[in-house]
Amino acid sequence: MDLKDRVAIVTGAGSGFGEAIARTFSAEGALVGLVDLRIDQAQRVASDLPKGRAIALQADVSSGDAVLASVVQVTRMWSCPSLVVNNAGFTHKNRSCLEVDEATFDRVFSVNVKSVFHMVQAVVPGMRDAGGGAIINIGSTAGSRPRPGLSWYNASKGAVNTLSKSLAVELAPWKIRVNTICPVMSITGMFQDFIGGEDTPEIRAKFLSTIPMGRFCEPSDVAQAALYLAHSDFITGIELPVDGGRTI
Repeated sequence: MDLKDRVAIVTGAGSGFGEAIARTFSAEGALVGLVDLRIDQAQRVASDLPKGRAIALQADVSSGDAVLASVVQVTRMWSCPSLVVNNAGFTHKNRSCLEVDEATFDRVFSVNVKSVFHMVQAVVPGMRDAGGGAIINIGSTAGSRPRPGLSWYNASKGAVNTLSKSLAVELAPWKIRVNTICPVMSITGMFQDFIGGEDTPEIRAKFLSTIPMGRFCEPSDVAQAALYLAHSDFITGIELPVDGGRTI
C-alpha cells in the first residue's frame, strides 16, 4: 500500500524528524505541504521532491492564523489534507525547573501543545466533511518517562500524549484517527538543549546507557513509524514508542 495522491501536511518539515517524514510520505506518492518557521529550510526539502507535488509554507505553529493559512493554501492547491503530522517542537535547556523563565515556558507550550489545538481547529472540519483522515502527533518518551532537568518540556509532551488519546475518542465517529509517536532522544536540532551542557562522548554515553538498544533515535525511525500509522486504518489513540526500549 502507498500514499498515492493523499494530501499531507507536516509541520517542522525543514529538518530532523519532519524532514524525514515529509520525504518518506512523498516517496510513497503523497502530495506534501512542508510547514516550517524557516521557509528556506522548507524550500530546501521541497526542492528535492517531485515538482508540483510539494509546497513549502512558512508558519509559526503557535499562531492560529498562520496554521489556518497553511491549511487553506494546501487545500486550494490540492484538497483538504487527509494526513497531518504535528511535528514542530521546542524545548528549554536542560536545567532546574526554577531556572526556566515564564516566556520560555509559554513558548514550549505554545509550540508543543497549542499548535495541536490550532491544527485541529483548522483541519478537522475539512477531514470530517471528506470522510475521515489521520492526525499523527509527535510526542516524546519524555511525556511518559521524564528526565530530570526538562520538567516543563516533559509536561508539554505529556499533554500531547493525553490530548491525542482524547481526540482519538472524540473524532473516531468522523473516521479521524489520532495517534502519537514517542521518540527517545535524537541527534537533531534540540539535542544540545536536551543534554544541557557540553556534548562530549562521556555525556552521550550517559544518555545512551538508558536506551537498551544502545543508540539514539534516527529521523528515519520516526518516519517509518509515521508511515505505519498513516496506513493503519484501525489503529487510533496509541502512544507508539520509538525508543529502543527506553520506556520498558
